[in-house]
Amino acid sequence: MSLHVFLYGAGVSTTLTPVRVPPTAQQAPRRRTRVLALAEARWALASTVAFLLGLALDLSGMPWWAYGPLYAVAYATGGWEPALEGVKALRERTLDVDLLMIVAALGAAAIGQVLDGALLIVIFATSGALEALATARTADSVRGLLDLAPTMATRVTHDGEETVPTAELAVGDVLLVRPGERIGADGVVVDGASEADQATITGEPLPVAKGPGDEVFAGTLNGTGALRVRVGRDPADSVIARIVTLVEEASRTKAPTQLFIEKVEQRYAVGIVAATLAVFGVPLLFGADLTDALLRAMTFMIVASPCAVVLATMPPLLSAIANAGRHGVLVKSAVAMERLGEVDAVALDKTGTLTEGAPEVTAVRPLPGAGLDEDGLLALAAAAEYPSEHPLARAIVGAARARGLRIENATDFVAVPGRGVTAVVHGRVIEVGRATEAGRRIESGRPRPADISGPADALAGGDTVVLVTRDGVPLGTLALADRLRPGAPAMTAALTALTGTAPALLTGDNARAAARVAEATGLTDVRADLLPEGKVEAVRELQDAGRKVLFVGDGVNDAPALAAAHSGVAMGRAGSDLALETADAVVVRDELATVAAVVRLSRTARRLVVQNLVIAGTFITGLVLWDLLGHLPLPLGVAGHEGSTVLVGLNGLRLLRESAWRPGPAKGPRG
Repeated sequence: MSLHVFLYGAGVSTTLTPVRVPPTAQQAPRRRTRVLALAEARWALASTVAFLLGLALDLSGMPWWAYGPLYAVAYATGGWEPALEGVKALRERTLDVDLLMIVAALGAAAIGQVLDGALLIVIFATSGALEALATARTADSVRGLLDLAPTMATRVTHDGEETVPTAELAVGDVLLVRPGERIGADGVVVDGASEADQATITGEPLPVAKGPGDEVFAGTLNGTGALRVRVGRDPADSVIARIVTLVEEASRTKAPTQLFIEKVEQRYAVGIVAATLAVFGVPLLFGADLTDALLRAMTFMIVASPCAVVLATMPPLLSAIANAGRHGVLVKSAVAMERLGEVDAVALDKTGTLTEGAPEVTAVRPLPGAGLDEDGLLALAAAAEYPSEHPLARAIVGAARARGLRIENATDFVAVPGRGVTAVVHGRVIEVGRATEAGRRIESGRPRPADISGPADALAGGDTVVLVTRDGVPLGTLALADRLRPGAPAMTAALTALTGTAPALLTGDNARAAARVAEATGLTDVRADLLPEGKVEAVRELQDAGRKVLFVGDGVNDAPALAAAHSGVAMGRAGSDLALETADAVVVRDELATVAAVVRLSRTARRLVVQNLVIAGTFITGLVLWDLLGHLPLPLGVAGHEGSTVLVGLNGLRLLRESAWRPGPAKGPRG
């Protein structure tokens, strides 16, 4: 049976705090194909119903004219599609196993074994329906995860505005993007000021200020301001749309094991035809009965056909892809799924991979003479930032609450995207802005550079520093750092258990920031200050030592290493466009625990492939020997052959179960 397969530099804090995920970023709606929506399933059902009705009339002693047409319907509905595929293969000068099955069924009917031939067709059609269902469910899981871009957008017209499907947008249209909405198309801001959370596209950990002339991307989340965006790229060519196209193209690949089997299948099929002719002709030379010789030859053709062998590889891998998709890991092809299970070493990026891009306060430094201690400075900053929805503001307010500080009410709040906030607290104007804004005040003669020497140390560690002023006078600084993902230590431990070696940390960040992450996650092999080519060299060094490396990253600078590694996994939300295209798999919801889980699932799939090949080989060998050395009844041969095919298919579909994903005891690299 042939397979027609569709698928296939920031610092860090070690405080582990819950991640707030906006509703729009949570799991995409699930699409689930109904069984009878598949043509293969409908034809298989029609064939089965016709066969069962015919069988009931046949066994009840009804005349031929009563049940014969029903058997004919079973033959036609269950066999027309594989027969057509077989004829197409013949036109291309290849011999398809589908055609062998049809010939065997028609041969059985020709010698009076109509019931046996119909049974072969029914089981054959059912196997094809199971294959189609597995493929469809896998595609459902994959596409459901890619529903990241909005389906509707507000288009500005001469008469006002209208809500239209994003698929109908054209280059040049102007969109109104309200606060909190997702941007409907790639384009350029023509009016308004806001900030966009575009971690899903560019990997930047913090929202980026957007104003006239700035580029924005479909699917990214607008901040607190309203924007007017001119569509600059057809929605079908947006970054997210290209990801969908990429997956659809890549998923048409086949695993190396499957490709080898299909290559052998052609020669094997020709051998079966030759052997069948010999099984038919040799007994005739020695005076055997024509009907008996033909029956034995038809039985031999059926039981020797490698249907189960051909079906051994793809169902486990496709099922694993579907299961991974349901849990937020988009594996792009059967090749990628098979290779994931082969890895025995791991290299990890830091920023955006082990860290999440959500800042938290790591240092509070009042300036000498400001008249404030740390709590006073933090409380004042939190009061000014309280009305803001900016991630830095939430981090400052959260730090104040964690210390149990009272947050005063502020008035006249003003937020300037990309610069900071201003508010009046107890009648005094409080400003909280990036430390880079302090340079302008320094130049104007207020504080000297030596007065804010503290932030220089923080900046050396990769922190983001904000300056707090009161009535224009600097009071102190707050340092904020990227936050370690909650699942990072558990992931590194799980990967260590799976491969037998702790992952290596490869980062372009400075050694101090890298050391913080390494200490928090239990990593010892730390390589910092790496350019993209440095990461590639590190990966190749591991592979030159005989290891098969899995690299996990998210940024543009990670793409070369993702391509060089044996397998690459990208973080979906923070991952850059280039990283998503280069990686073999994408962790769509950035759940680190899924990295080890998908490696474990891949290893299980590879074990099931081996099991299936053993099952298929055992059945074929046993049935062929029975037919050649003894007398194998045709019905039993059909049941044994097609039964083994269904058994192999169902064994592979076991990986669709929820329990197949649950973390279990870690197996070694050869497991």
